[in-house]
Amino acid sequence: MTFDEIVRARYAAKSFDPAKTLPPDKVDALLEVIRYAPTSFNVQPWRVMVIADAERKERLLAASWNQPQVTSCSHHLVFCANVDLDPLVQRLKERSLAAGLPAAKVEGFLGMVRGFIAALDDRERLAWAQRQAYIALANGMNGATALGFDACPMEGIVPAMYSEILGLPETLVPTVGLACGYATDEPRPKLRFTRDEMFFERV
Repeated sequence: MTFDEIVRARYAAKSFDPAKTLPPDKVDALLEVIRYAPTSFNVQPWRVMVIADAERKERLLAASWNQPQVTSCSHHLVFCANVDLDPLVQRLKERSLAAGLPAAKVEGFLGMVRGFIAALDDRERLAWAQRQAYIALANGMNGATALGFDACPMEGIVPAMYSEILGLPETLVPTVGLACGYATDEPRPKLRFTRDEMFFERV
């Protein structure tokens, strides 16, 4: 499919065939698509927990507003905002230098990034990291369709309950889920506002 066909075909599947499991190569391919998502400053302040076992998915059901796609899906991906930013900047420095980028340019760029991060309070830091996680989510949604299976983005999760059930550290904040598998429902016609309603040159 072309990218245009992918974005038109993608939809939020509400039910999956629990008997059909995604093959490992499909899961690996999806994770690679997600990994290549762009992020501000390339800091990559998110992590994804991949959940395939039925027991943990069942425990997450109540923390997901009892949405059945959590338990019927093959794999449930939990996108977490990573608010522990300083180690990420250090990692980016190490990878940049290892890639052969000039040290002076790396330090200059990362100095600017550190200044940006230092100016954020805790609430702003979380909001910024969550925005980056949503970019990765978009890659995941379209990637699933491109790879021949279905997905459902899920904002209806209770972060505190997810953290407790999954044993996550405070620095990883569950932000949005992506249930993946083979859908048993059918997409409805897409309802989108017109171009004139969505785009403008001036107010």
